[in-house]
Amino acid sequence: MKVLVIIPAYNESENIINTINDIKENSKNKDYQLDYIIINDGSVDNTKEVCEKNKFNVINLVHNLGIGGAVQTGYLYALKNNYDIALQFDGDNQHDASFIKDLVMPIINKEVDMTIGSRFISELSEFKSTKLRQIGIKFLSFILKITTNQKIYDMTSGFRAVNKDIIKIFASDYPNDYPEPETLVKVIKKGYKVKEIPVKMRERQFGKSSITPIKSIYYMTKVTYAMVVTSIIERGNK
Repeated sequence: MKVLVIIPAYNESENIINTINDIKENSKNKDYQLDYIIINDGSVDNTKEVCEKNKFNVINLVHNLGIGGAVQTGYLYALKNNYDIALQFDGDNQHDASFIKDLVMPIINKEVDMTIGSRFISELSEFKSTKLRQIGIKFLSFILKITTNQKIYDMTSGFRAVNKDIIKIFASDYPNDYPEPETLVKVIKKGYKVKEIPVKMRERQFGKSSITPIKSIYYMTKVTYAMVVTSIIERGNK
């Protein structure tokens, strides 16, 4: 089995070396082959130079496409290179690569089609994000329950893995802004099995999140609308 770790990175020059070292330290496994690709999303710092100096596997986008465009580029790469599983992994070193196997094995064993690294289904992760964001995540979890009849606790987790069928879907169609909740609705409504896996996450060491309080309001409004519309569309496609 071939597993690709997709790493979207925007201005992560201070974090990307630790991120890749973490993945490399956890890449040896007899059950699958683990590769990675960094999608440098038009960074304006020296992320490109750091990647090239360290001979990292990287695709440098000429313009900033946003998280959706960067991640979709990774899925296109996974599809073109015939990977069996694709796993998203943030470039800010908040995700812990020692949990990659926990996300991958249920898919290899054909128990599920998609796994989500979750901070909220156990006390494993001390880092839970801000109180405001936790309230937003709970609200989106409520919307998902209404639209799909399935409960997912860590709705916005970018630490997740999918099988080859879902790689094809995401390579063809992937939302641009804040894509995690919307794509969850799409996958579940199409009948794929999704499971949360307890993981540990870290606080960001360098740089800052692109989601400001004002953007959070926009985020909640846009994502709620997108989840409902996606649910209606997918129901109509059945």
